[in-house]
Amino acid sequence: MIDLRSDTVTRPTPEMRRAMAEAEVGDDVFGEDPTVRRLEEETAALLGKEDALYVSSGHMSNQIAVYVSAGSGEELWAHERSHLVANEQGGTSVLARVLPRTYADPAGHPPQDLLERWASGTGDVHRARPALISLENTLTGLVVPLAEQRRVAAFARAHGMRVHLDGARLWNAAVDLGVAPAEIAEDADTVSVCFSKGLGAPVGSALAGDADTIRRARRARKLLGGGMRQAGIIAAGALYALHHNVDRLARDHERAARLAEAIAAVPGLGAEARTNMVVLEAPEGRAADLAAAITGHGVGCVVLGPSHIRLVAHLDVTDSDIDDAGKLIAAAAATLD
Repeated sequence: MIDLRSDTVTRPTPEMRRAMAEAEVGDDVFGEDPTVRRLEEETAALLGKEDALYVSSGHMSNQIAVYVSAGSGEELWAHERSHLVANEQGGTSVLARVLPRTYADPAGHPPQDLLERWASGTGDVHRARPALISLENTLTGLVVPLAEQRRVAAFARAHGMRVHLDGARLWNAAVDLGVAPAEIAEDADTVSVCFSKGLGAPVGSALAGDADTIRRARRARKLLGGGMRQAGIIAAGALYALHHNVDRLARDHERAARLAEAIAAVPGLGAEARTNMVVLEAPEGRAADLAAAITGHGVGCVVLGPSHIRLVAHLDVTDSDIDDAGKLIAAAAATLD
């Protein structure tokens, strides 16, 4: 099986396993795990923030960010396809008790006229108070331009709102744009980054922000049962990934582009490469049928909607895997009635 379902399916390399086995550890709830602390400090520095908090997942990182940034009954604005809204079991409403307000712009960021419209009438006592705008970069592999992030952040600050950036694949965006990660994170009050997606670590994400926000986030992590003891064993995997697997993301982007080109050459199919992802356009309403055929031919994929399928290049995929996947997808498409 050529598993292109996600970049979360990667397995630690022998070198990463060795780093984990040899990690210096302590009790992280007491703040005594040196490897965790080193990971947090390096991540904060890379993102241009005062501090960072190591957590078990991007889901937890996002939920903590909302919890410490918005109050019960306040509004959270986010894209309808954002992980925070679409893939976290309604956690923002359950945990922070905020009211999500979603938009569907295909470019991945809210248009200015929509922001102006949503901000009007906020003085009305019947209206929930807008507190937080969440952006995601990348959004299903789509890179949000920095100018658009800055526009949204400037609007948020002018209206007394905070900004969260779900940067689970921020590393991919940085490589694609050719900028430092801190430049992407610059305008966000909080930013979440993942070590277990494109970077290939087995566990973990981090939430970065100012020192006071991360102090409160640390308490929120404990509230959610996320306090970890000798977590340096897994943090070492994340550190190894941060040191060795960022620059190589360009190869994933190149492989995704090559796969998209091969798929687009198949009659009846379309494909768009977005950093390390390929969004395959199936015949109208046939995504589930085509995905089943693709899987049956030995390529793992994920259905995004009635006519779209996602394929993701990652650390465990080779050039020959990509070439083979293109041929197998063409063979699968030929089996559709």
